[in-house]
Amino acid sequence: MAIITLTTDFGEKDHFAGATKGAIYSELPDVRIVDISHSVSSFSIPEAAYIIQNAYSSFPKGTIHIIGIDSEINPENKHIAIKLDDHFFICANNGIMSMICSEIAPEKIVEINIHDKIQTNFPVLDIFVKVACHIARGGTLEVIGKTINEIKPIKNIVPYVNDDKSQIIGSIIYIDNYGNVITNIKRSFFETIQKGRDFEISARNHKFKKVFNKYSDIVNFDIPEDKRHDEGRGLVVFNSGNFLEIAVYKSNSATVGSASTLMGLSLMDTVSVNFIKKSVEVFPERPLKTELNEDL
Repeated sequence: MAIITLTTDFGEKDHFAGATKGAIYSELPDVRIVDISHSVSSFSIPEAAYIIQNAYSSFPKGTIHIIGIDSEINPENKHIAIKLDDHFFICANNGIMSMICSEIAPEKIVEINIHDKIQTNFPVLDIFVKVACHIARGGTLEVIGKTINEIKPIKNIVPYVNDDKSQIIGSIIYIDNYGNVITNIKRSFFETIQKGRDFEISARNHKFKKVFNKYSDIVNFDIPEDKRHDEGRGLVVFNSGNFLEIAVYKSNSATVGSASTLMGLSLMDTVSVNFIKKSVEVFPERPLKTELNEDL
């Protein structure tokens, strides 16, 4: 049984998500539809890229992923279908797929060309659904598009590293439901540049000198529970997707606050990592041993 996932910025108020599901069921009554998210910020390509990268691999091979973000077709925003890692992705060629494609090479990319047969101002419903159902029936990508070799890159996908590799400058690409802020700095990238050096992470006027493995590592469990005051403390972790994340322990916007609200951090704000040079111990020079020294 085919699985089709939906990731959009449609929200829950309007008819768009429901109509898309209805159109899929009209073509394939036995298909399974899974909502990954309909709460992507409007037209936010970095958010959608982060969500789909961290969600898709949990699904079985052969799953078809419809991504409905900034999908209106125009001369600079074509539609594509991609086979990658034995999954299929249908979206606009606006950079959404470049985060995944930077780590895994696509097996095939086609630019969808069935638009001359379908007039629409709702491409997710009228184009993406047709393509997804075609693939679900076992159809090939070549039937619905022409092969291309490259996709449009997304801006700020790769953090900047200065020439002497003493600093990484990244940016916030996602703010999660808890108000934690996720950067575009991945653990592997961080550790490659770090090379064991100490560091200081800066976000606005907040600084951190340690990255925890999990949120609760900030708690000293040797202290009695009634004497701990850890809720609301800021920390940095590599999250489940291995992205550098600035968080607040047990954050709650209504009570203790969140990393985003307490630290004033927003999408695309800068986060920098400054690496500290290892100090070299300097020994005083010793006089050369000579016959004169020995006599003295």
